[in-house]
Amino acid sequence: MDLYSKVCFECSKLITHRYSTSFTLGIKMFSQELRAPIYAIYGFVRFADEIVDTFHDHDKSKLLEEFKMETYKAIDQKISLNPVLHCFQEVVNEFQIDKDLIEAFLCSMEMDLHKSIYDKSDLNKYIYGSAEVVGLMCLKVFLNGDDFKYQELKPYAQALGSAFQKINFLRDMKSDYQERGRVYFPDVDFNNFNQVEKEKIEMDIAEDFTKGLEGIKRLPSSARLGVYCAYKYYINLFYKIRNSSATLVMQKRIRVSDKRKLYLLTTSAFENKLGLI
Repeated sequence: MDLYSKVCFECSKLITHRYSTSFTLGIKMFSQELRAPIYAIYGFVRFADEIVDTFHDHDKSKLLEEFKMETYKAIDQKISLNPVLHCFQEVVNEFQIDKDLIEAFLCSMEMDLHKSIYDKSDLNKYIYGSAEVVGLMCLKVFLNGDDFKYQELKPYAQALGSAFQKINFLRDMKSDYQERGRVYFPDVDFNNFNQVEKEKIEMDIAEDFTKGLEGIKRLPSSARLGVYCAYKYYINLFYKIRNSSATLVMQKRIRVSDKRKLYLLTTSAFENKLGLI
């Protein structure tokens, strides 16, 4: 089993490397013992997201339902022949990740299959399930059974996850609307998106970032730098979007260059060494 589990974790590590250079760089900044569990969480959420966003020639609802059933089966039986689900169940069982968090995540994935226009209530539910609970799963790993600390840091982790997801929405507005017909922000007409609406969304994101940074500073040293690197990447992306017009945001996907990501990684490590975070 040791060899099988090792191979499964390597699969989730490969998935992370292939799908996200940003998360790969951030995970490398965690202490060694945290990396495999975080790769496992990323592999799980990445594959679920692929079902709803990519597999257009297949029955997505059926695939997601099967994925959901196999997830719970893996957790209960503590084994799966799906390598992504096998290493994910190991993390869930070892760190006692609540099934409510997993259910909320999968519920948000289902929302993407059936909803295209979101009101405020729908948006809050979606962000909680698609982003905030992922942060909470990671927090469970970071704190390794310290439930008192988990409850203390929970709202900060949720705020950071919310900020990241709203940035993703702004970055991907064009593709979400044109390829999937989705508009996540309530009362926003993609065809008439303007600077006033954009600035209102950005003010909300800025508040989440401020709260999220407070929580990062309270994390254990084993996790702090890795999460801070993700924060630095996303807040730089936020600055680029904020300095772009509403028209440009609708026309292209704003991104941070790989060169800039490496610079942010280096400066984050330097700030951490100096005790600035």
